[in-house]
Amino acid sequence: MATKSKFQAIKGTRDIQPPETALWNRVEQTAHEVFATFGYGEIRMPVFEPTELFARAVGGETDIVSKEMYSFEDRDETSISLRPEATASVCRAYLEHGMQSLPQPVKLYYMGPMFRRERPQKGRYRQFYQIGAEVLGGTDAPAIDAEVIEMLMTYFDKVGLHGATLYINSIGHNAENCRRGYVEQLKTELAKIKDNLGPDSQRRIDTNPLRVLDSKLESEQPYIEKLPRIADHLCDECKAHYAAVKRQLELRGLLYQENWRLVRGLDYYMRTTFEITAPGLGSQNAVCGGGRYDGLVELLGGPPTKGIGFAIGEDRLILSLQERAKLEGPDSPLATRHSPLLYIAWMGERAYAAAIRAAKDLRNAGFSVELPPLEQKFGKALGQADKLGAKYALILGDNEVAEGLWTLKTLLTGEQQKFPEPELLEFLCQQKKVSS
Repeated sequence: MATKSKFQAIKGTRDIQPPETALWNRVEQTAHEVFATFGYGEIRMPVFEPTELFARAVGGETDIVSKEMYSFEDRDETSISLRPEATASVCRAYLEHGMQSLPQPVKLYYMGPMFRRERPQKGRYRQFYQIGAEVLGGTDAPAIDAEVIEMLMTYFDKVGLHGATLYINSIGHNAENCRRGYVEQLKTELAKIKDNLGPDSQRRIDTNPLRVLDSKLESEQPYIEKLPRIADHLCDECKAHYAAVKRQLELRGLLYQENWRLVRGLDYYMRTTFEITAPGLGSQNAVCGGGRYDGLVELLGGPPTKGIGFAIGEDRLILSLQERAKLEGPDSPLATRHSPLLYIAWMGERAYAAAIRAAKDLRNAGFSVELPPLEQKFGKALGQADKLGAKYALILGDNEVAEGLWTLKTLLTGEQQKFPEPELLEFLCQQKKVSS
């Protein structure tokens, strides 16, 4: 039973505890493994940056900067902010450390906490976690866009996310090019239906009209469906790029659906945008989003640099995997477990010395071992092993040590077997292979 404390986690944050952390570790380890096979290296950035970095990169009129960032004045009177996303930080690091002089493109990935003060809801927190990747420099070849998406879908397959759906779109070039005419027409049409839209969409007509397309309000959907589409305004170059991205996806055997309303929420996106949804998350079912941002590094004071990347909402990914595990039951490979494989029940001074040695050997072989610090009667020790969910109990008394035969009990069946010490480890290793 939990003890009531006057201190509790701040609203929108929470503790991630065992056994759930085992799934988090598995999700993150899979990212390390898969991203490395595509030639990405990990980067770790500070969790706070100058506020101006995000205001310039993300956009001063976006909800993130205007409403959601955790910003405060440092002791030297400079304004700093907890990072609400990581792409701007990666681009800052790319410039600061002269990565543009490295062989291009530079492929980086990250994972860690982000911070936004928004309304907490299922799978959405004020301190949340992202796994993301960025490709900076080189060309804007459509094959790069497709390979980034291929890496994502490979990762989701390896981590056990079934039923993921890939959506793609092109939002054209920047405001000086094909998007300019579209945004002007969109504003005109939105002004005609302004009274039928909610407060957020009404505000975005002037600040960020593309975001209106991303609205999830049911009452707004009939009006949004009739709005002009960006595909009708793409310049020839952007049309060709988008068509080539789709061909590249097909070459890789990747299924996708086109979604003309997929614009992404940040100002720096252009051309290719994509989103991946997952089952088990309700209406807010996006688990990953990304796209191309060829002008972002230049916006931060660097040279013209091509860029594309994505961010996975790790909290939502975990939630979707947990929902799948519930459907599959306790035998699901995604079921989180945190129980010692083997509990050592010992009695006697000589047995304790043998138990310490056995625990060390078993742990070195990769087994999870629980070694009680105090002597217990075997009945009580076996009861504790059962409570902890141990699969086996190794029973060691002075007699077992003297005989050189150690007793191994399978707790589920009650079966007991005796092994010489070297054969015990061999038997357990064999059982581990069978169960995996």
